[in-house]
Amino acid sequence: MERKIRVAVVGASGRMGREVVKTVLTEPDFELAAGIDRSSEGIDLGRLVGLEECGVQIQNDLELALVESKADVMVDFTTPHTVVFNTSLAIRHGVRPVIGTTGFTPQDIEMLDKQCRDKEIGGLIAPNFSIGAILMMRFAAQAAKYFPHLEIIEYHGDQKLDAPSGTAVKTAEMISEIREEIRQGNQQEEETIEGSRGGYYNGFRIHSVRLPGIFAQQEVIMAAHGQSLKIRHDSYDRAAYMPGVAIGIRKVMTYTGLVYGFEHFID
Repeated sequence: MERKIRVAVVGASGRMGREVVKTVLTEPDFELAAGIDRSSEGIDLGRLVGLEECGVQIQNDLELALVESKADVMVDFTTPHTVVFNTSLAIRHGVRPVIGTTGFTPQDIEMLDKQCRDKEIGGLIAPNFSIGAILMMRFAAQAAKYFPHLEIIEYHGDQKLDAPSGTAVKTAEMISEIREEIRQGNQQEEETIEGSRGGYYNGFRIHSVRLPGIFAQQEVIMAAHGQSLKIRHDSYDRAAYMPGVAIGIRKVMTYTGLVYGFEHFID
């Protein structure tokens, strides 16, 4: 029997972290190596997610946990303020990062890719792990060849820390690989309330909605004379991301370098 993949989960007591812990504990080829969080230190991770005790307790020192646990992979769904440091630290210790947190600059990604290649390990940064969301982005990019006039509207809860979402930015990047920059709308238009037309990206607009009770939705609205096309994806639960996270954990064990975007793993 092949050795199980040892996984450390950063932000283990958070809402996404708990889902990742549950996934790691229930997938037959994974083994929970460590759970790291600033709060809840000493709590058994199995009990934390409503399963049987697993013998792995939450720690609050990331570097110590990575070294002592001999983790193969680190999964991080924390915050944009800490994720670059966490990712670099993991790579330095030869632990493959699987990152679902946004906030990376192109310079960050280039730097981390070099670190991965120097260590000869794989890594993944994925703005969205939902297979449905990846298909939405891919379909939108394909449709942009025929419907170049478009806008993106993304919806998240009011506690989300960044805007636009990483998914919206990734969608815009994928569309822009196919669509040349076109300045849409009336060139003489004037915003009477600043920001009412949304953020400008390569000729089109991105709108971020933040309201309580919303989980995660995004739609790309495309229009031409006499017709419109809407491509929309709705997530209702964090469990929607877990099949993608599991694929990411397995994939980073097989290559060298940092991959940006889960879409590279969808045939």
